[in-house]
Amino acid sequence: MTSRTLSYRRCSTLAGAAAALLLSATAGVAQEVPSVFAGADPSAMVAEGKMWVYPTGGDGLQAWSTADRRNWKKHPLLRLRDIRWTKADGAPVHYLWAPDMIVDRGRYYFYYSIGPQNPTPSRLGVAVCSSPAGPCTDSGKPLLTGGDGFEAIDPTVFIDPKSGRPLLYAGGSAGAKLRVFELAPNMVTIAREIPVEQPPHFTEGAFVHERNGIYYLSYSHGRWNRSDYSVHYATASSPTGPWQYRGAILTADAKYKGPGHHSFVRDPKTGEWLIVYHRWEGQTGDGPYAGERRVAIQQIRYDASGLIQPVKMSD
Repeated sequence: MTSRTLSYRRCSTLAGAAAALLLSATAGVAQEVPSVFAGADPSAMVAEGKMWVYPTGGDGLQAWSTADRRNWKKHPLLRLRDIRWTKADGAPVHYLWAPDMIVDRGRYYFYYSIGPQNPTPSRLGVAVCSSPAGPCTDSGKPLLTGGDGFEAIDPTVFIDPKSGRPLLYAGGSAGAKLRVFELAPNMVTIAREIPVEQPPHFTEGAFVHERNGIYYLSYSHGRWNRSDYSVHYATASSPTGPWQYRGAILTADAKYKGPGHHSFVRDPKTGEWLIVYHRWEGQTGDGPYAGERRVAIQQIRYDASGLIQPVKMSD
């Protein structure tokens, strides 16, 4: 089995979330769950009996693991100095963010963004890991380089359960351009690009999941440090569209601001579908906000037609 059929990958924690599940069929799902830890852009999975969360880094990327969803352990995975091609663009400063871990045929592949985005183009890298906690070895060259209005950021990989094709989704931010590529069987090189239509209100942070034959493309909209940052989605009968826009899933409220850069996962123990995302806490006004974002997870619900009910972060 591969990717999401093997594990409930992309799940940041229920960490005390079972405490308050208040469901509303008309106004969405209200839960008021606590956040887990400081971090942003979380990608998560379950493997080897533990939950693993992969947040944005800086000069290094790490995993957070837990066996009980309350106590977390940090595992260093990859440092900038371990990626030899990083300085080839001549930029004086580099940083890592928005990683994504996936498992395919028993091997782990770790995708990540390398900045700056200006004045040199951003790039995507990929490493092969021996376990969800590493160690990870970079492939030795960029997987994808931005340019011409495209920013190579926010990689996510989806393995289509129908065709078995591994698909890489990337891009967004200033160019707000989404691109999709089919990966080669080795998972560390690109086989070809697949043209796709740009979804409405797309900014960055694409994610794809499939349920009952429906493909869901979800993504962040707005400015990352402002209150308009939010999660929207569209549906299709294939993982590459054409997409029908369905609306917003997560938006700011009076208590929590700018929820975004999320993922979906199904808990194999309960069957519940979950959304993992980051948000600003303790902020007022429309931004820009400063400080650290927090990782949170909440249950989601689908209606009879497969549409996702909006999620409420607080009452």
